Amino acid sequence: MKRISKNWLRLTFVYNIVFILVALFFYKLVPEILCYPPNSIDNNFQVEINGLTYTQQYFMICLSSIVIENVILIFSLRKVNKLRSRLKTTDSKRATQSYYQLSKYILKIPNVIYFSQVVVPVIMIAFTFSLLNGDLFITLKVCLLFLSILMLIASIAYIFSKKIFQKILEDIFYELSNFTNIDSEFTKYVNRHSIKNFIFMVTLPMFIVTAILIALIGYASVIKETGNLTYDFYNQTLEDISIPTNFSGNPTVLLRSYLENIKLKKEIDSYFMIAPDKNIITSDSKPLSIFFTTYLEDLSSTQPEKNRVYDFYGDDSQGVFRTIVVNDQTWIIGIRYNLVSDMILNGLLSIIIVLFAITIIILTYFANYISHDIERVAKALLDISEKRDFNFEHKLPVISNDELGDLVNAFNKIQLLTKENVEQIKDNQNMLMERERLASLGQLIGGIAHNLKTPIMSIAGAAEGLSDLTKEYETSIGDSEVTIEDHHEISKDMKEWIEKIESYTEYMSDVITAVKGQAVTMADEKAVSFTLDELVKRVDILMKHELKNALVSLNTHMMTDPNISLNGNINSLVQVINNMISNAIQSYNGKTNETIELILNSEDHKVIISIKDYADGLPKEVQQRLFKEMITTKGKNGTGLGLFMSYSTIRAHFSGNITYETEKGKGTTFHIILPISN
Repeated sequence: MKRISKNWLRLTFVYNIVFILVALFFYKLVPEILCYPPNSIDNNFQVEINGLTYTQQYFMICLSSIVIENVILIFSLRKVNKLRSRLKTTDSKRATQSYYQLSKYILKIPNVIYFSQVVVPVIMIAFTFSLLNGDLFITLKVCLLFLSILMLIASIAYIFSKKIFQKILEDIFYELSNFTNIDSEFTKYVNRHSIKNFIFMVTLPMFIVTAILIALIGYASVIKETGNLTYDFYNQTLEDISIPTNFSGNPTVLLRSYLENIKLKKEIDSYFMIAPDKNIITSDSKPLSIFFTTYLEDLSSTQPEKNRVYDFYGDDSQGVFRTIVVNDQTWIIGIRYNLVSDMILNGLLSIIIVLFAITIIILTYFANYISHDIERVAKALLDISEKRDFNFEHKLPVISNDELGDLVNAFNKIQLLTKENVEQIKDNQNMLMERERLASLGQLIGGIAHNLKTPIMSIAGAAEGLSDLTKEYETSIGDSEVTIEDHHEISKDMKEWIEKIESYTEYMSDVITAVKGQAVTMADEKAVSFTLDELVKRVDILMKHELKNALVSLNTHMMTDPNISLNGNINSLVQVINNMISNAIQSYNGKTNETIELILNSEDHKVIISIKDYADGLPKEVQQRLFKEMITTKGKNGTGLGLFMSYSTIRAHFSGNITYETEKGKGTTFHIILPISN
């Protein structure tokens, strides 16, 4: 918990420090990029026009974004801690599912923060500026600029935070991996995030930011240069106006005549006059904005070009004016000109669109190139892990001398080592299985030898009885007192002894056949078809002695058709079942008069063979390692090889599986699941 909280603090620090640094960097640049008029920000003039200063507006925009990001981080940490608390359960399956859910949530957090801290403030900006000014072009410029700033912040934070998010998941993973296999189905439950998406997520926003900033800065430079030229032209034109000293007529008519003779650069340009009584006359009948008139009266004199005026913040409409005295009255005449050029706008938009399209194409190709090479190696590794008949001679071609080439080269080396290891494992597996088989046979033969004493002694007794009957019959020949009934009685006794000998020899033959089958090596195994009935008979014969000595009974429940056929080596399957029955016997720790259930059932074209005991159940430490390694509950008296090799046998030679259910104090049931032969 402490490590996660520490990483979360690092995460919060990264997001906030990136935001603050980038925001400070752009603080002075925004007015320049948006062409704010000189001396028009952070003063009483701006408060009068907008109600807020530029610094206050910028702070509020940044604050809204940084608050959103921190609220998401705080909420996410609470949600992560809540989900993480579910991992403390002792239920391995439930803990694994909670880990998948937690991973899915954590991997989604960076994207949520990214879009939230960009989209929400931009919507707020668009709404605010549309209310303040209503000019679509100004609103668009402001939104694009802050979109680029916020995207730059979000992209940088996304890149640096990604590693911390992965570190958080890594810490949780190592906490859980001690008791459950949580990586096998990770891709099934957690949404896939392709490396192509990551490349686009990081690269495309950077391009958009760069393109927007270059376009806005370029546009601002063009507007500034065009504005200066236009100002110089109209300023000189106004300076050339000369009022006769003896003029006594209507000043409005005179000034209008001068202004109408000025050749305007654009049709949308217009002239204006402000009379001494503040009455405003414009050639296009459009009123001058409050910003325009206020700036003219209050701020124009504070800048180097004292007769230059602007229409609004970030607006490309400017003006030049001149104070002129007519009939001892002060008039203001001027020209309002618009610097927005459709050609410039269309050119910039066209360049952005073309560059955007080219970038998308190049990024797509590049991302596919990177993804393809990684997928090649990943697919080959999956083939090795999933296919038992994988062709280890097939190498991946090295087609580049870079990190991807190094990855392919490393895979080929791993493939070679894997081939050698697989061959070694097969040799070791065969050797271990043979040793286990021989050890089992040694124990089995000792029991069988002891068990064969009974039929052998019985046969010896029968032979002696037959010998006595033969002598008795020989003496009775010619004896007049021996009746026909006596002869029949002797014959009947001899027949009974013969039947006993036949049953004993048949039992001994079955035992010898079963033992001989178990002695066959793995190399000689052949897949044949056999029935469940044959399987149960062999198990019964081979386990009879061990069950009898342990005073434990085996109850067989045939819950399906005994003639169902299975395909494989019957001796291997018998050994697996016998091993599990032996484990069940030993689970009682010497207790007598206990019971083991052997249950045979079928469903969904599969046979399920269950071996159930009523002992103490498997300890948790054994459950966590079962089938993964050789583990035993018998201490120094066991190797753990039997169950491990049984699992390998069922998986490799029968394409089946072994599962188990266990409950403390109530016992354990192992299920051998086998496909039914067609």
